[in-house]
Amino acid sequence: MSQSSEFQPIRASDIQMAQASISSVIAPTPLQYCPRLSQQYGVEVYLKREDLQDVRSYKIRGAYYAMSRLTPEQREAGVVAASAGNHAQGVAYACRTMGVEGRIFVPDNTPQQKRERIKVHGGDLVELVVVGSNFDEAAQHAREDAAARGATMIEPFDARDTVIGQGTVAAEVVSQLTSLGKSLDTIMVPVGGAGLLSGVTSYLADMSPRTAIVGIEPTGAPSLQAALANGGPITLSDVDTFVDGASVKRTGDLNYKIVDENLGRIHLLSVDEGAVSTEILDLYQNEGIITEPAGALSVAGLPEVHLAPGSTVVCIISGGNNDVLRYAEIMERSLVHRGLKHYFLVNFPQKPGQLRIFINDVLGENDDIALFEYLKKNNRDTGAALVGVELQRARDLDPLLQRMDESPIGFKRLMPGTSEYEFIVGN
Repeated sequence: MSQSSEFQPIRASDIQMAQASISSVIAPTPLQYCPRLSQQYGVEVYLKREDLQDVRSYKIRGAYYAMSRLTPEQREAGVVAASAGNHAQGVAYACRTMGVEGRIFVPDNTPQQKRERIKVHGGDLVELVVVGSNFDEAAQHAREDAAARGATMIEPFDARDTVIGQGTVAAEVVSQLTSLGKSLDTIMVPVGGAGLLSGVTSYLADMSPRTAIVGIEPTGAPSLQAALANGGPITLSDVDTFVDGASVKRTGDLNYKIVDENLGRIHLLSVDEGAVSTEILDLYQNEGIITEPAGALSVAGLPEVHLAPGSTVVCIISGGNNDVLRYAEIMERSLVHRGLKHYFLVNFPQKPGQLRIFINDVLGENDDIALFEYLKKNNRDTGAALVGVELQRARDLDPLLQRMDESPIGFKRLMPGTSEYEFIVGN
């Protein structure tokens, strides 16, 4: 059960106490100035490097603090957790550090890299259970298991102690900027269940009330924005699990209440998964930062926000648990988002030489065929084909479409976001 049935406001003093409590185990993470993003947006951009935690995400803060508050009896009975991967690593780390047995449930879409890290951090004290197609389904199994065995559920976001622990990120940011003689004008916060956002908001409401707080959700899982529109948490019918660390169908009750009470200082937005993919690649290629999709949400939100010139902006890089096997999909989504990759159904006339005409007369000098697949497996000489075309520049699309219109070959462009696109291209 959620620990948020009775709402108690979280104060900066609660978070400061948590910071003192976990400081012997969890070291502060760097606040790194980013020249590239600062020049690009005309502000001073700092990256809060939570990807450099021992478990490569901020989730260790809330997990460790919540477990440090357990009674001896609760520790003896063990703990249960559900997670898309990062909270699980924090709980596993705490289990091994404190000598507490744990059972952790993760959904099927949890990357293999995260599963392996959970096992490494938990060792023999943690059992990993893979169940459900998304976080919410895994969480339901976890809560049922905790109730049946009398274990304590360590909630990933909808619990007071977890939120307090996550709020220590903001406490560190304010302290680090103060040491530089700067104040925090804007903070960009990735949002899944809204545990980090509610913790950051609770601290800044007391200690830096003039700071603008921007919460960024993935377009495919805007559970907090849906909750605010509904007047309370509501379960989304479906989510895109690409941003696995933020793909939550229902925001937490406690988290919703904290955000709702602070709407005057919070701006919420969502960014496309393709934009997230582009930022993952840019952070890697320019700053050498390996970030998971949820970890790049904060930077991906920068183009959507009005920032006062010269102001100080902090982007929380929330996690770096990315599986190298995902980079092909990340590159694909980025190319589509930037307008460099397009898909077409090409209906070749039933006569020889049509493919040669397509290559010589339709494709531009710098256009590449990234995919070519006949849809009729028994007819590879003529007939319809799925063709992926990669452009050198986004502006090359209009000339390509014009040449297609003028060609005797029939074309149909497949548009991202449509069911037809997902069915043909996604499969």
